[in-house]
Amino acid sequence: MNISNYYWYFSGVLTPKFCDEVIKYANEQKEVMARTGGYGDRKLKKEEVKDLKRKRNSDLVWLNDTWIYKELHPYVHEANARAGWNFDWERSESCQFTKYKLNQYYDWHCDSWDKPYDRKDPNNPEHGRIRKLSMTCQLTDGSEYKGGELEFDFRNYDPHMRDESKHRVQCKEILPKGSIIVFPSFVWHRVKPVTSGTRYSLVVWHLGRPFR
Repeated sequence: MNISNYYWYFSGVLTPKFCDEVIKYANEQKEVMARTGGYGDRKLKKEEVKDLKRKRNSDLVWLNDTWIYKELHPYVHEANARAGWNFDWERSESCQFTKYKLNQYYDWHCDSWDKPYDRKDPNNPEHGRIRKLSMTCQLTDGSEYKGGELEFDFRNYDPHMRDESKHRVQCKEILPKGSIIVFPSFVWHRVKPVTSGTRYSLVVWHLGRPFR
């Protein structure tokens, strides 16, 4: 899908108080190793963990508190309209509070799946939906860590026309604490390894019925 805007950002819009409250609250919850979709929730074998960490190495906490969604949803709606996407979406998945510590990263990926969610129970509100919009909230100021850059690869080019300066973009706009970026879930992106400090972020995916 070709689009005019591959992401939309809001610099420093979340208050430091909100960011610090999310960090404090999340750090009090149970932390789990980050996975990618193909591994599910089952116990992983050592080789599977090794394979997973080639793609992704970070720790996370799942949050689904109303006070967090209430703060974030207005920015999703605004970005969806101002970027010209105008995607129909209905609900949000659980918030993924992610810790990127020394040498942790998430290599190239996109958030969307090749099929809608099959939740077995057709009454599950996520059943039959797809990820349409992704959101990342910067909870740590960019001065508090090194590395950990969020990069996009737009991949909307013929191979012989590839221009790294246009097609691979490092998103420096969200380095200030409290910044938000929203982008279509099919856009490829990565988080480069953190080389010092810790980067805290909050990721939320927004679901709707498949495009038609």
